[in-house]
Amino acid sequence: MSRVKVGIIGAGRIGKLHAENLVKMHRVELKAISDLFAGHIREWADRIGIPVVTDHYQNILHDKEIQAILICSPTDTHVPIITEAAKAGKHIFCEKPISFQLEQTKQALEAVKETGVKFQVGFCRRFDQSLKKAHQTVKEGKIGQPHLLRITSRDPHPPTKEYVAASGGLFFDMAIHDFDMARYLVGSEVEEVFAQGAVLIDPMFAECGDVDTAVTTLKFSNGAIGVIDNSRKAVYGYDQRVEVFAANGCVTVENARPTTAAISTAEGVLLDKPKYFFLERYNEAFVQEMADFIESILDDKEVPVTGHDGLQAELIARAAQKSFAEKRPVKIAEIMSAAQV
Repeated sequence: MSRVKVGIIGAGRIGKLHAENLVKMHRVELKAISDLFAGHIREWADRIGIPVVTDHYQNILHDKEIQAILICSPTDTHVPIITEAAKAGKHIFCEKPISFQLEQTKQALEAVKETGVKFQVGFCRRFDQSLKKAHQTVKEGKIGQPHLLRITSRDPHPPTKEYVAASGGLFFDMAIHDFDMARYLVGSEVEEVFAQGAVLIDPMFAECGDVDTAVTTLKFSNGAIGVIDNSRKAVYGYDQRVEVFAANGCVTVENARPTTAAISTAEGVLLDKPKYFFLERYNEAFVQEMADFIESILDDKEVPVTGHDGLQAELIARAAQKSFAEKRPVKIAEIMSAAQV
């Protein structure tokens, strides 16, 4: 096999982004895309060279030429599509989270396991070169045993009320990327979670039963401690910083900026604001994410972000929700037992 024929399910912001990246890859043929509002995307699809546009995702699953699919539809559609796609023998890339319910995620992963198709979860930050270097630094023991992890993750502006209402909440929608990054950087599973949250930006979040500001503390099985802070509004841009402090040193990743120029005068030192949002900050990571998924199919390699990784991030998110609601630390084992995973 020299090329992979791909179909995309869901043509929202992330589906279009993946499509525009895939059509530039020589090892890929993007044959089809589906969306409930197919009529609105035909002109765009024609422009970038996608031959088939449909409003029924089953048309993609029933196409025997298509070997792999991307699931970029709303989260509540993921599990049935994963199950159908696995039974149809399609390799699957699924945006995070796999689902909002751990029992459903387990069901999806069982379907994948039974059929043997490849299954990758869309945690794009793992493919950022700076974060990947931080991961390798820790993994290779260059700074010794990790002691402390700090992750700062703040959006430049709040999402809409409609988005928040369907998002699953801050811990599942936003912080889940940070939960995955915590495991990735420390190289250990999380054992216990303690989360605090507040509504400090917009009462709309409270109306949706959510928070807009949170701090989550993690205890890892290797003894390390992590702290993640999240905000839905950083007026200066997309704030993305990490630090792993260890026995023999420290590795940090600072914000990406449009330029690295620093203007120093008597009044102070002026730097560019951080890049504005995730599309700019992780643009290259999205490209690499797709390239690695395609490579795993063509070269029969393990996908870089597995269903297990997706499940673990969801377990942490569920523990964070429970911790916030009950104002106490929650062990991951407690969540696993309740969900029978």
